Amino acid sequence: MRIYMPTRIPALLTATACLMMTLSAPAQVWASAQPTADQAPAVQCMKPGTQWPASWYEPFPAHQIIGPLYAVGGVDLSVFLITSDQGHILINTALADSTAFIKNNVEALGFNFSDIRVILTTQAHFDHTAAMQEIKTLTGAQVWATPADAQVLEDGGASDAHFGNCIEFRFAPVTVERILTDGEILHIGGQRIQVHFHPGHTAGSASYSLKVTEGDETYDVLIANMGTINPGKKMLHKPTYPGVAEDFAQTFHRQKNLAVDVWVAAHASQYQRDQKYSAGQPYAPGTFVDPEGFKQEVERLEKIYLQQLKTERDEMKP
Repeated sequence: MRIYMPTRIPALLTATACLMMTLSAPAQVWASAQPTADQAPAVQCMKPGTQWPASWYEPFPAHQIIGPLYAVGGVDLSVFLITSDQGHILINTALADSTAFIKNNVEALGFNFSDIRVILTTQAHFDHTAAMQEIKTLTGAQVWATPADAQVLEDGGASDAHFGNCIEFRFAPVTVERILTDGEILHIGGQRIQVHFHPGHTAGSASYSLKVTEGDETYDVLIANMGTINPGKKMLHKPTYPGVAEDFAQTFHRQKNLAVDVWVAAHASQYQRDQKYSAGQPYAPGTFVDPEGFKQEVERLEKIYLQQLKTERDEMKP
């Protein structure tokens, strides 16, 4: 998630990075939200009348990314479907009122919503998980998650290290049936999807990769959680969570060493969907091929991270 909002968290939030906040939406100022869920009761963090970006609520026509990977989410909040002949995987679920348009998008592609067997998330922030419990109930799907994000999912965001004390960031708790491990291969039907732990944005952030063959070409495909830094996140002095700086460094290193031909991310604005695809455009395997764009975005985010480290070190000097 990218954040644009509060009154308790310093800085501006926008809708370009998953709860990650990266500057694109209307900005709102937060007051610092340092207490975590076990330190303070939930409070209202946003200014009265503050609204999430309109693009977080608006559906976008379903479309094929490549092979069995489809986009079934909204204008900015991404939801992805990986299909197989033995059931489907849904990745992310957007805001709490997104279930209807996600269902409509899945069915518009000719798939049965009830055939979703597994729900994954790239990060346990409410703008990507708030509809998860409802979709789980409707489909009977299992939720699989990384160890760190599983706790946040099961307590509805209360244990989130950054925003756990903010009422606005809470969501319906959801039971996690399986804990994922870094590097494991998930098998559903004929699909083989590899789990990549990419922590930092949240302690349990993850990406998922698969190989897709179209004609004579095989593509390395990544559903990425990018290393965006939400306003108010601290790396060194009173870090948002222990080891967060090291987590970001590890994620940038790992992502720069991944083979990636096609990539998508938790916000459509992150992977520049609208520069690559227009609603109704005929399917072509090469539409989202963008290895250089992925590399450049990782390097851009790493520079922001390194600058924050420098700023925090300077502030800590006597």
